[in-house]
Amino acid sequence: MLMHGGGQTRHAWKGAGETLGAAGYYAVAYDARGHGDSDWTADGVYEQDDQVDDLVAVVEALGGRPPILVGASMGGGTSLLAVGEGRLEAAAIVLVDMAPRIAPEGSAKIREFMNQKPEGFETLDEVAEAIANYQPHRTRPRNLDGLVKNVRRGEDGRFYWHWDPRRMNRQWNMEAYRNRLEDAARNITIPTLLVRGGLSDVLTEEGAQQFLAVCPHAEYVSVTDAAHMVAGDRNDIFAGAVIEFLTRRAPAQG
Repeated sequence: MLMHGGGQTRHAWKGAGETLGAAGYYAVAYDARGHGDSDWTADGVYEQDDQVDDLVAVVEALGGRPPILVGASMGGGTSLLAVGEGRLEAAAIVLVDMAPRIAPEGSAKIREFMNQKPEGFETLDEVAEAIANYQPHRTRPRNLDGLVKNVRRGEDGRFYWHWDPRRMNRQWNMEAYRNRLEDAARNITIPTLLVRGGLSDVLTEEGAQQFLAVCPHAEYVSVTDAAHMVAGDRNDIFAGAVIEFLTRRAPAQG
């Protein structure tokens, strides 16, 4: 089960999903509620428990077999709570640039990026420019067709991010949420891998080491030249590290 981060869609996992499939795994990526092609909630409220419920429902719909959870950022939080609070039995868990303690500055940059241009973008070039400003370490694509998966076209012809903007209206008790994630991490006993982007300003090395102290059986990989969006930045290294871990700890089964 491949779960994307806030503001992303299932398409963030295209390369990783294909690599996992070639290695013998059955990879499933879905749009979180309020993202991509999934419905928006009527009241605009998006609680973490709702996302855990969605994950449990998807797993049950696929037969209920304990899955391997690969969660980036928001998806990693969903994975931690689902397993650590006993709501889902899983075979292994991979956290991608996500741990209970993240850097407030990096988190603020994400919110700033997601909050920009509520009036929409006039062209895909403007969308590309916004992404390039947020991810200066990436080469700006010449072909902008792939950006269509990240935005939707409104009735006014303008391009809007492909998620419900009302998500940003929520007032988080961030400390309580982080404490809850840490408590969940202490309960994780299944094979666990933490993957950090070496350039990430969201999950620092200190934050990664703090998680490893709380969950001492977890393995750890830092991906050079990758920032918060690890799979998108360096899918070759990311997918290779995940497959090497899974081959040892949760081998593919026919």
